[in-house]
Amino acid sequence: MAKRILVTGGTGFIGQALCRQLHERKYELTIFSRQPPESVKACCGRVEAVGNLEQLRGHSGFDAVINLAGEGIADKRWSSSRKQALRDSRIGVTETLVEVIRSWEKQPDVLVSGSAVGFYGDQGAETVTEDTPPHDEFTHRLCRDWEAAAGPLEQDGVRVCFSRTGVVAGPGGGFLERMLPPFRLGLGGRLGNGQQYMPWVHREDVVGALVWMLENPEAAGAYNVVSPNPVTNAEFTRTLGKVLGRPTIFPMPAPVLKLALGEMATLLLTGQKALPARLTDGGYPFRYPDLSQALENATAPGKGR
Repeated sequence: MAKRILVTGGTGFIGQALCRQLHERKYELTIFSRQPPESVKACCGRVEAVGNLEQLRGHSGFDAVINLAGEGIADKRWSSSRKQALRDSRIGVTETLVEVIRSWEKQPDVLVSGSAVGFYGDQGAETVTEDTPPHDEFTHRLCRDWEAAAGPLEQDGVRVCFSRTGVVAGPGGGFLERMLPPFRLGLGGRLGNGQQYMPWVHREDVVGALVWMLENPEAAGAYNVVSPNPVTNAEFTRTLGKVLGRPTIFPMPAPVLKLALGEMATLLLTGQKALPARLTDGGYPFRYPDLSQALENATAPGKGR
């Protein structure tokens, strides 16, 4: 079992929960982050903080690497410069990471690298597995090139896994943090016609799947990290309202979303009916397969990061 792990993106919404889990499993963690070391340690616990990947060039090596670095895709409108920043924070960082790894005295046993179900682009109501051909659009090209940047390590005998993650629900952050205020006030509602699928997943299952890929020597290639029970946006909205005890009668029309968000509105108005086919076949046990249970945990009072 791997003991020394390098994690990029360890201070993020998923990364912080992952670090807690890895600590519990007695791994020694080094975190790459551009935040000050004291901030990294406040987020991630007892870790070594590295502010520049070049500091690790020529290193003796780590047993495993988990690569989650990347700016939030929905944090800002998709201008040309924003799109480039999204690419640089994923593809550019991963390319540098691979170069640095190849300089180590010992190669890692495994690289688990981030991706997203946006890899498939808009798929309408079609069922999406890891074998589904993608629709060519910005999110597909972003994820395709992100995965391709990590791929060369496979040639070096490193086991490489890709976590094609869905919309992550969990307490204290993520997309729910933005949705909750209007929903708690009874001002929430479906987006567009509400028929687009939301490939949701609870954060604990994202962390569980990452650890499963890390520790399962048979795991390799791409995995859809999503709940086995995808829902439409309308069903997600109704369920969230029910969990909160609030009505959901204020839909957001598609033209308003497009006016407010520009091209980024496609993230909300399209989706994928994605299934975790390979995780299910591999025996991964989902902790939160049910949306109501997941949202109850994610919105419970007093819950935090």
